[in-house]
Amino acid sequence: VRLVESGGGLVQPGGSLRLSCISSGNDVEINAIKAMGWYRQAPGKQRELVASISSGGREDYVDSVKGRFAISRGNAKNSVDLQMNDLTPEDTAVYYCQANFGPGIFSWGEGTLVTVSS
Repeated sequence: VRLVESGGGLVQPGGSLRLSCISSGNDVEINAIKAMGWYRQAPGKQRELVASISSGGREDYVDSVKGRFAISRGNAKNSVDLQMNDLTPEDTAVYYCQANFGPGIFSWGEGTLVTVSS
């Protein structure tokens, strides 16, 4: 399954961005996705989970983005969006989309850069 992210860019503090991720694959591959998520990696830091959503709709967020970010899946099950509001410079990172097929089985996108700066 190939994942392609879009929507990154430069935004001022307090602004908003919406990231989108679309996965390509056949119906069997798409239906095998257990969860999709967004990770980010800031310069000099480890990659961290930002938000995830399971096939059943359960959402999880890292504490630092709760109340500001919202993850959602598309009707076609092969897409996931991340609405990011009230952005701060600490949110600056490369954001990666992940498809989770089960324990230890993942697909990753190539990432999209989000820069929060005045």
